[in-house]
Amino acid sequence: MLTLFRYNWQVRDEWFEWCRQLPAEALNVNRTGGIGGILETLFHIVDVEYSWICVIRGKEVKDPLFSDYDQLEKVITLSEEYRRELESFFQEEWPVPYNEFVTPPWKERQYKKGDILNHVIAHEIHHIGQLSVWAREMNLTPISANLIGRELNQIRGVANEEKMS
Repeated sequence: MLTLFRYNWQVRDEWFEWCRQLPAEALNVNRTGGIGGILETLFHIVDVEYSWICVIRGKEVKDPLFSDYDQLEKVITLSEEYRRELESFFQEEWPVPYNEFVTPPWKERQYKKGDILNHVIAHEIHHIGQLSVWAREMNLTPISANLIGRELNQIRGVANEEKMS
């Protein structure tokens, strides 16, 4: 499980770097499919990941507004802030009881914590695919979605793979 979170984090960081080549206008153009434009989609990825993990942890869910994070550097800062907290979660609170149910404040039904973790991983991969399509529409090379060949055990100080297996 941690390998897939590390994969998502690494690919996200590569997309952030990729975005630096574009003017703000290009990052904010509404695109077909997805959540608005490139920047809003990256913000959405960060927000959804953090919100669902807060539900699993029984923590209050923050509800940031995109209008407060409408610049690339602000989304990067939010991503880094949330990731530091998630890294602590993976180091200190793992493993999660996969079959335990929780109810998100924005839903009326319960979900298994394991299903939420799987959803969070798949959600980001889905949106990264959208970013890849948009990159190609702009005649730019997208970030590789390849998992093989990445150094995923070395990401940002998260090193306790045994706890995650």
